[in-house]
Order: sequence, then C-alpha cells, then structure tokens
Amino acid sequence: MPATSREYTDVTDASNEPKDATPSVIAQQKAMLDALPFSDRRDFDDAARGFLGTIENAAITNPQGRTVWSLEPYGFLSDEQAPPTVNPSLWRQSRLNMQHGLFEVVPGVYQVRGLDIANMTLIEGDNGVIVVDTLTSIEGARAALDLYFRHRGLKPVAAVIFTHTHTDHWGGARGVLEEDALATGRVPIIAPNLFMEHAVSENIIAGPAMLRRAQYQFGPLLAKGPRGQVDCGLGKSMAAGSVALLRPTDLIMATGDRRVIDGVEFEFQMAPNSEAPAEMHFFIPRYKLLNLAENCTHNFHNLLPFRGADVRDALAWSKYLGEALQLWDGKAEAMCGQHHWPVWGRERIGTMIRQQRDLYKFAHDQTIRLMNHGLTAAEIAETIQLPDSLEGAWHGRGYYGHIRHNVKAIYQKYLGWYDANPVNLDPLPPVESGKKYVEYMGGADAILARARADFDKGEFRFVAQALSHLVFAEPDNAAARALLADTLEQLGYAAESATWRNAYLFGAQELRQGMPKVPARPPMPRETLAALRTAQLWDVLGIRLNGPKAEGKHIVLNWTFSDTGETFVLNLENCALTYTESAQADDADASFTLARSTLDEVIAKLTSFPEAVAAGKVKLSGNPMKLAELMGLMDEFPRMFEIVEPKRTVVK
Repeated sequence: MPATSREYTDVTDASNEPKDATPSVIAQQKAMLDALPFSDRRDFDDAARGFLGTIENAAITNPQGRTVWSLEPYGFLSDEQAPPTVNPSLWRQSRLNMQHGLFEVVPGVYQVRGLDIANMTLIEGDNGVIVVDTLTSIEGARAALDLYFRHRGLKPVAAVIFTHTHTDHWGGARGVLEEDALATGRVPIIAPNLFMEHAVSENIIAGPAMLRRAQYQFGPLLAKGPRGQVDCGLGKSMAAGSVALLRPTDLIMATGDRRVIDGVEFEFQMAPNSEAPAEMHFFIPRYKLLNLAENCTHNFHNLLPFRGADVRDALAWSKYLGEALQLWDGKAEAMCGQHHWPVWGRERIGTMIRQQRDLYKFAHDQTIRLMNHGLTAAEIAETIQLPDSLEGAWHGRGYYGHIRHNVKAIYQKYLGWYDANPVNLDPLPPVESGKKYVEYMGGADAILARARADFDKGEFRFVAQALSHLVFAEPDNAAARALLADTLEQLGYAAESATWRNAYLFGAQELRQGMPKVPARPPMPRETLAALRTAQLWDVLGIRLNGPKAEGKHIVLNWTFSDTGETFVLNLENCALTYTESAQADDADASFTLARSTLDEVIAKLTSFPEAVAAGKVKLSGNPMKLAELMGLMDEFPRMFEIVEPKRTVVK
C-alpha cells in the first residue's frame, strides 16, 4: 500500500516503539531498486551451490543449554521483497547471508557457512582434514566439524590454519582439536608471521572501548527484524560462545612459502596490514583452489571499523590483490574466502579480483588526489563517486565498509584527525558546545520547531546534527530525544551499509530506552592471559592507572617469574607506570617471586594475591602493602558508557 503523509503524522511522538519509514525514505528505497541490477541472480545460485546439509536454523547451544548462535530470529528474511524500513540492496545481502550449512566448493574442499559470521573451510588430505579458520566460538567450531563428519565421514584433523588475527577466525580452535592433540603438539597450527603479537594486542589495550563501540557496529542488542538488526554485511552477527586462543606452532614468513600438509601442497602469499595486521592467502594446486582470506569478499570491506582499529592500508590491500593475480590468475578454478560464498570459473575469478583490486586503489588514489586539492575528509566523502563499473558490481557495495567512511579512514591514515582549520583545533566538547548552539539558535523550542519542519522534508542528516547539540545541552529533554531517535531511525532505514544501519538504530534505541542492562564484564580468559607476553600485561596495567590519583607517588616493585625466568622492575613515577625488563632495583619497595601462571590466575580472578601468598605460591620481601597501594590507583572500566548523550558520571 503506498505511503501517505497522513500515516506519518505521529512519527515524532514520544513512543519507544520503532516507527514506519517516511515517504522520503521510501522514495530513496525505490531509487535504489531502480539503480542496481537486481535481476542478476548469480550470487544466489553461487551461495546455494554444492549444498550438502545443515543444522536446523543453524542453532548451536553451549553445554548449559544457552543459545550461542541461531538464524531462527531472521526468519523474516524469507520474504524476497524488502520492506520500506530496509534498504533493498542491504536486504538482498542479508538474504544471501542466510544460506547455512555444509557446502562442497570442489570435490575435496568444503565450507561450513552461516554457523557464525565467518566460514570454516575444510580441505581433505591423504588421511585427514585440514581446518582453515575455526569460527568465533568453541561450540560453533565443534558443531561445524560434526556437520562435516556427518556428511563426509569421520577423519582426523591433520592441521589447523589461521588465515588472520581476528577472533572470528581462531576463537573456536579448541573445538576442533582434542586434548591429546594439544598436549602432544602432533597437529600443526599454521598462521601468518606475527600472528600472536597482533591477535593478542590488537583489541586488548583499547578493548573496553572497542567492545562498547562494537554494539553500535554489529547491533547485537537490537531486536532482529525489518525495523531492527538484519545483518552486519559480512554475515549475521558475532557468535556468543566460549573463546580460547591457541598458539601457532608454524609461522608462514614470506610470500612464496610452501607447505605440504597431509599430502596437499599449499602456496602462501603474505598480506600484512590489509584487512588484518597479520593475514595471508593461499593456493592449492591439487584442487585449483584460491583462498584470499578476508581480502576479496562480497562487499567493500572496512578500512576503519566503527569499533576502532589501526587504519588499514588501502594501497597495500590493492597491491596484494594485484600480486595474487600475478601468482595465480588463470590457475584457480574456484575461489573461496573466509566470509560469504565462493566464485567459480577462471574468468569470473579474475574479474572479481581485478574489480576488488581497483576498488581499493580507486578509493586510495582519489582520496589522496582530492586531499591534495585541499578537500577535508567530510568534503571528500561528499565528492567521491565510484565509477559505473565498480558501482554496479554487487561485491563492491558498501555493506560492511562504505566508500563514504572508508575515504575518511584513508584521510586519517595520512593526515590524522585535524583538518588544518584552526577553528577545529580545540573546539568545545559536546556538552559545552551543545549549550552554546542551543543559545545561539534561540532555545530548545526554536530548534525543535525547525527540526520538525526539516524532518518532514527528509533532511535527516542535518536534523540529527542540530538535535544532537540539543540532547547534549539538555539530556532530559524528552521531545529532543524522541525526535533525534526518530531521525536516526530514518537514516538507519535508508542505509545500504549494515554497520551504518546498526549504528543509527542502536543510537535511536538508546535515546528511547537508555543504555541496556548488561552483565558485568567477565575477567579476561586465562587462555588469553597465557598468550600475552609479560611485558604486554604491564602495558595493560599501565592504561588502568588513574593519573590524577597517582600524583606525587613513587613506587618501585621487583618481579621474578620462576617458570619463565623473566625479571622486571615496575616503576610508578610522574603519574606513569613503566617497566624495565631483565633487571632488578636495589631500592625496590617490595620484591615478589612467583610463577607467571600464578599471576595469570590472579588476574583471571581464579584466586587472589593474598590467597596465593598464603598458599606459598608467592615469595615476597620488603613492604608488600606497596603493591596494594599501587592496585588502589587502578580504574575499573565500565562495560557500558554513554555515546549519544552526555556522560552521567564525571571521569577524571
């Protein structure tokens, strides 16, 4: 039924419920339908090709019966036609990501897809099976491997390969390796060089902030549905099971490195600082199969995720894809990645890699060109337009990354946050500037009146900017919160990018309902702690130090770890916590000797430091209360903090 303006007369009421799409958004959705080649069904054929079987609704539970993954809540995506509240291009991608189960890529190579955001690839060797990437959770990995065994027969795991350092590709490794395999090391775990350094450190230092921001990126606390979360571009969402990091036993060091694993030869290509800081590709001559990990998937990827990360190198990314063409173009008859569905045929594979190569090169070069003309990041985002050949390629659409925010990431990589306009050098923070904007614009009522008029015109981007100032100036202004929520919601409905949609809709939800109540942050898993170098532990401790509380304090502590042979001096001075490795201080306030594993137990809250002392696990001298004094200066980071409204607590 066509929308009428009458249907939207109450769109900005104070209800906490999601609203309908406005006429201007419906018009945008129709324009998208008219602009893109929706009659091209090859991706749907490819996503279903080789299907062997699945688990009903892809449902996976942990031993306690809690659901860690299920596609049942996404049943609404069975409708082929997109509702007005979802961008039709995103709806198409969301439906493609509903394919789940075990699929044959070529005889001897299989993938489990749709049991996690990522894929598990299974390569049959002479006697066993080689597992490439182990999904996010232990429970999901076990379910995926069991599904493979059900259709291909029980086989020993001959090796595990991690293509890169993100958790959804290694978190479930304990689910595919038996205890005896771990104890004896008989099953090699193969990964790119510097895997451990980046897998551990990438999200640890800024982890608390990243996890909160990830709620906006992935939308896990949004309801699933046509007015809520439908996808995240790469797949549905992140799994919620148990995670453990296993240390690789064999590192691939350089492009051209080869391994024969269970009789199967692998040719490797290194791709560091692309989608992940440590990442690699491989080609298998036996199966004429190319795997480009996460660097050539069915969307424009992120150069800077909303959760945060180091800015990824678009130029290097493009060059790696070009190098892959040099190495294997014309040799591969099937190409699969660790997200989405495969591509078959030498010509189609070559075309996709070339288009992806040129997508990242175009974004990089044109951003730099416009930057060198003096355009700022925001101006570049408004100016840049993909060429028709890339705009019309489904795999180049911005479902996860997007050209409009990827160019800002490229700008940041080269020039940083400052646009050189001194007005933006030291602006007022949001609350203070919000109050001044409200004053300058004639007060809250005047802003609301103008905002409602512009809302009706569909000018949502500026309405959101204006109302955000009002919400930061008057966070309890119910009318401002409601209208800003409605505005963000319409922006979300129109967004082609799943991550943009999730961010807009979750912002709207928090304005209406406040921050969700979530359990307290659990301690860091012991397996992850064991993977951290001791120096990294001190780095993590240093970011928790509350500088103002430490004013004037000087504490020196010696540490000796009996199991690793390491020694450290931990020094608090000038409100900074530093350490010196392979040293001991003569004037230390206290000295501690213990196993590093004991320190891991304390941090994981499996025991306390006094209990470890009482149990004889810690030998000490000097004044042990100096350690208690130091720990009293540490902040505990909240799991949740305000994003679309002012902070309710003062942080100093």
